[in-house]
Amino acid sequence: MADNVTTAVLEEWVRTFATQVAENRDHLTELDAAIGDADHGSNMDRGMKAAVAALDETPPATAGALFTKVGMTLVSTVGGASGPLFGTFFLRMGTSFGDSDAVTPQDFATALRAGLGGVVARGKAEPGDKTMYDALAPAVDALDAALAEQSPLGAGLKAARDAAAAGRDATTPMLARKGRASYLGERSVGHQDPGATTVALLLEAATESSF
Repeated sequence: MADNVTTAVLEEWVRTFATQVAENRDHLTELDAAIGDADHGSNMDRGMKAAVAALDETPPATAGALFTKVGMTLVSTVGGASGPLFGTFFLRMGTSFGDSDAVTPQDFATALRAGLGGVVARGKAEPGDKTMYDALAPAVDALDAALAEQSPLGAGLKAARDAAAAGRDATTPMLARKGRASYLGERSVGHQDPGATTVALLLEAATESSF
């Protein structure tokens, strides 16, 4: 099993995710224009830029402090459903990590699942609702399965990335049952969910970081 994950590596992940969101802002907004308010990309980009600025201003000493700061920044700066959902995800991860200086691969997987639990509690999403859950839940399951087989964290994150991408793609034919997209009924079919797309970026960012 891989060595413990440092707070610096976790911060690198957050910053890489912010870059991914910025680079895909227009694409995310285009996806949201089809089934939402056409503001998901701009909202997430604004929120992640604010999160990075907050990290620059006060570098976090622990993983818990890092994710708590990111989560609180997203909740306070991002409108719509994205801020509360992604903010809660990071906040729950922060709570799971606590004040520990040493984050093991299992600690990371446990925190990721705690983040998923926060998304479910906040958004009441279930499998097949055409939401970020449909990419996040398979990713969490894939990481757990990889670690159970004694795979290194890096390999587990690649499995999680692939599962998130498959979950993202699977949202396209779904009928939306939650959020703004659900108002469209059958017209929501055939469009990729922007929240699930952002989750796929989050896991892609993890594989590009130094885990």
